[in-house]
Amino acid sequence: MSESPRPTISLCMIVKNEERDLPRCLRSAAPWVDEIIVVDTGSTDRTVSIAQSFGARIEHFSW
Repeated sequence: MSESPRPTISLCMIVKNEERDLPRCLRSAAPWVDEIIVVDTGSTDRTVSIAQSFGARIEHFSW
């Protein structure tokens, strides 16, 4: 009996100014997901650079 391939799991988050909580969130999710997508809605702190340090794909969206 052959095994089915493991499903691909993506994490997509909409964020703004989350530098305080984002590292903990991404650290806990990273082992379980295949990709991280962060949609930034105009952060003025280090949110984007933190997400990039986790290898996240960054999208920008004006909210």
